[in-house]
Amino acid sequence: MSLSLYDVSVPAFLRGFANLTEILKKGEAFADEKGIAHKELLEARLIEDMLPLTGQIQRASDSAKFVPVRVGGVENVPFSDDEVTFADLHARIEKTVAFLKDVVPASMADREDIEVVLKTRSGETTFNGKGYVLGFALPNFYFHVTTAYAILRHKGVPVGKMDYLGRP
Repeated sequence: MSLSLYDVSVPAFLRGFANLTEILKKGEAFADEKGIAHKELLEARLIEDMLPLTGQIQRASDSAKFVPVRVGGVENVPFSDDEVTFADLHARIEKTVAFLKDVVPASMADREDIEVVLKTRSGETTFNGKGYVLGFALPNFYFHVTTAYAILRHKGVPVGKMDYLGRP
């Protein structure tokens, strides 16, 4: 039995969001315990030209939900990118998880060779389905989840490798 694009992506996204939810909870609890304004963590960046914590969660969400949209032809559900609180970020993750859980695995079956055109400000990049999932979407998702983790860790939140990886 071979692995489908669904098998290598959607379960990984769901696990990543479960771990990210716990990391965000630790960030919020840390802020409350230390008397740090939530805004300080939510707007924190590793460096000025990178997105803040809120933006990292938004991009992780988009990266995950665009896989079934672009590869499986699932109808997109646009999100407004207006999250400004921890509660907003948790709601964004919950909406993304609900979207992913509704994806029918068969929608992504045998889609390794479909054409996926990614349009960005710097132009277009064309992938096949497999290349898009393995070479762009998964690395992009983990980049943003890792950056969210790193922002909170940098601000002193007591999270470690096992918080990022989660417990099986």
